[in-house]
Amino acid sequence: MDEALLRSLTPSVLAILVRRGADFAAAEDAVQEALIEALRVWPAGPSPGSRPRSNRGDPLRDPKGWLVTVAWRRFLDETRADAARRRREDRVEEEPAPGPAPAVDDTLQLYFLCAHPSLTPSSAVALTLRAVGGLTTRQIAQAYLVPEATMAQRISRAKRTVSGVRFDQPGDVATALRVLYLVFNEGYSGDVDLAAEAIRLTRQLAARVDHPEVAGLLALMLLHHARRAARTVPDGSLVPLAEQDRGRWDTGLIAEGVGILQAALARDRLGEFQAQAAIAALHADAPTAEETDWVQIVEWYDELARLTDSPVVRLNRAVAVGEADGPRAGLAALAELDDSSSSSSGKGDPVPRYAAVAAYLHERDGDLATAARLYAEAARKAPNLAERDHLTRQAARLNARRRR
Repeated sequence: MDEALLRSLTPSVLAILVRRGADFAAAEDAVQEALIEALRVWPAGPSPGSRPRSNRGDPLRDPKGWLVTVAWRRFLDETRADAARRRREDRVEEEPAPGPAPAVDDTLQLYFLCAHPSLTPSSAVALTLRAVGGLTTRQIAQAYLVPEATMAQRISRAKRTVSGVRFDQPGDVATALRVLYLVFNEGYSGDVDLAAEAIRLTRQLAARVDHPEVAGLLALMLLHHARRAARTVPDGSLVPLAEQDRGRWDTGLIAEGVGILQAALARDRLGEFQAQAAIAALHADAPTAEETDWVQIVEWYDELARLTDSPVVRLNRAVAVGEADGPRAGLAALAELDDSSSSSSGKGDPVPRYAAVAAYLHERDGDLATAARLYAEAARKAPNLAERDHLTRQAARLNARRRR
């Protein structure tokens, strides 16, 4: 059976089992077993005349109904085998007859459940990829470069955490969006393209909830993803935005992202993802780096700062100010944001990439010694190898210029 089809059906099948009364953890396990059974029965995909050996309905006419039937029976089998769950025997004996899957779509509630406030961000991401995305534990573990056993424990704890949450409780769109954005920012690792997966899941969410911030996040993802091919060279080295070959940007994704953004902004309910998408759209609209409308970008960062009061936003705003009004102005804006202030109170972890931004602005201002020192400092703090190598090369480049 087509693996993409199975993954697209996963959230609705899981939601049906939970709606029938299965607890989330057991339901998720049963759905995964049903997916494995489907792949085993039709390794090359369903074709005319093929039938599951278990004879549980016709997947050709109703693959979703077949998965629901198999998953529900797996859940019942497990429930019957567990003596600690004997209190459920009355419900266990009332197995629904095989047939078309219910028309009700609880996928939206599944998004909210996987992004429940009681979960840590890493657990919410893992559970979303497993329950909504239909990825296997192995695929998720490879994507996050952790042992499969570690990821299995993380997912298991997350399932236990939300098992007692009522499925019909109101969900928080903002929390679900933050989880999807975390997935998107992981990019690509292992055999799973997490950026593309995040876009797929956000499209799915946008089809189920009419909210301008959902559209804003989808637009932001598409606009960023459009530049993906130009972000690195074959050896994996990073290419800064100003140096990217804009001919390699995906104009189709840019056009789609801009169209979605414009429709969202027209509703006059501005949110942080719409503001970020507007900034990305301005970068995408510039034929060359020199033609970027930095003044308008600064204005959008001002809007974004009012919405979030985020030190990362103010850090990026300092870069934009430096481009719009000169490096001295950028350094003045940066001075308002202390290196150690990760919150409005000035307490917490250092602001990510503060040293890198300071280095860039000092270089533009002609202070190569300070810039080289800060690039080296930023390299030591880099969150990944590609960024560390890029910053190390910047420091080496400036030191070489100083020795001439």
